[in-house]
Amino acid sequence: MELFPAIPLSAWQDTKATLHRFTQVIGKIRLAGGIRRNHWWNVPFHLTGRGITTRPIGRADGGPIFTIDFDLVAHRLAVMTIDGREVTFPLYGRSVASFYQETRRALADLDVPVEIELPHPFDLPDSGRPFAEDTEHAAYDPAQATRYWQVLSQVNLLLEEFASGYSGKISPVHHFWHTFDLACTRFSDRVIDQPAQADPVTREAYSREVISSGFWFGDDTFPEPAFYSYTAPEPAGLADQPLVPAAAQWVPQRGSHLAILRYDDARAEPSPREAVLAFYQSAYEAGARLAGWDVEAVACPGGVTDPAAT
Repeated sequence: MELFPAIPLSAWQDTKATLHRFTQVIGKIRLAGGIRRNHWWNVPFHLTGRGITTRPIGRADGGPIFTIDFDLVAHRLAVMTIDGREVTFPLYGRSVASFYQETRRALADLDVPVEIELPHPFDLPDSGRPFAEDTEHAAYDPAQATRYWQVLSQVNLLLEEFASGYSGKISPVHHFWHTFDLACTRFSDRVIDQPAQADPVTREAYSREVISSGFWFGDDTFPEPAFYSYTAPEPAGLADQPLVPAAAQWVPQRGSHLAILRYDDARAEPSPREAVLAFYQSAYEAGARLAGWDVEAVACPGGVTDPAAT
């Protein structure tokens, strides 16, 4: 299929808003039932051949082990246990409230005792409204939902390719249900003292110096899909550094700067894949060199660290 098919935010904004809240319901179940990892790596979703997955949730203690998958080809949610039982229901034709209730029913039917501590959206405009009361968000266009997964799948492999060039500490490529983006983060060893007023999510996510690369589908503040990169904390002079391709730019964001390559600008390049990889590399090098990283020491061309390899 076409690399980077068109996915303007305006074409699926209502579907995206509903899906985003669906993923937050399941994400909070993953958070409640999983094993905590540094920088919240236990929280995001991962790609499958048909959609996105929590991966197995639980502990090796004799209790239930289960997985929840969004099948974005058949447009259903599948809750599966390690003993082979499964409960599914359609994603379309239901509100967030209905989705929440059906998910709870599926877990109960499978004898999975997971309770969401705060059953309402996280960091969304309606964060004060419980999932069980949200009958507003009920749009689901199956074609657009499939397109979302297809774009995620393509960008996922681009980020995997970019990640292969770094041998230091690096996150998986994962899909965050908080901001509905796909990201991969490189870390240095530098410990960052967060301000006392920082929330626990931020404190853990940014307890080390990071350079993150990713993609999001757009929102109210930036209403179009884009590839992005940022360095945190941001070194002085970062926004003065050059980016490639020429369409890329630094954009002010919450007191710092994001390197941005708009999705449609990438699509217009002679080789979109090469343009995005070059963009990520230029943004990474800008942040890493200003922050004092030894770029050559952690380089891993082609995913190879063996000095004898040819």
